[in-house]
Amino acid sequence: MRRSMFALVAVIALSAFGQDTGPAAPIYGITLPRGYRDWRLVSVAHEEGGLNDIRAVLGNDIAITAYRNGKLPFPDGTIIARLAWSYVASEENDKIFGRAQSFVAGAPKNGVQFMVKDSKKYAATGGWGFAQFNDGKPATDSVHRTCYPCHAPNTTHDLVFTHYAP
Repeated sequence: MRRSMFALVAVIALSAFGQDTGPAAPIYGITLPRGYRDWRLVSVAHEEGGLNDIRAVLGNDIAITAYRNGKLPFPDGTIIARLAWSYVASEENDKIFGRAQSFVAGAPKNGVQFMVKDSKKYAATGGWGFAQFNDGKPATDSVHRTCYPCHAPNTTHDLVFTHYAP
């Protein structure tokens, strides 16, 4: 009975975090969350410099509730996704506008990235686990080693760069 109850709790916990059972990313053990492309939009951004992309940041229901309520630190179970693309001029749109002004998403860049909040499991990295998947497969260990050092200085917003765009 005790084992059955433990198994039931484990299934409920995995469902709550929305994680699938595909290959896990190195270091943090995060799997590609199922249905993440249906999550709500947190914000969009244009990054320059070495990133040079346009991106959409999505959040699961826990993340969206925390963003809307201004809750920091984010609660355990929060998952934030970042999808990025190169941006390219849209000749079709520019013809209609009569001048060069329109840019649209081009090829994907740097896979899809995730931050998963579990303050106990990821205590050593500010309560966050990180993952990047390229074509559905986890990125290399060396890619994952860059995540926390990049986010660590942003302590005033619980290591999260993106603010909610209401």
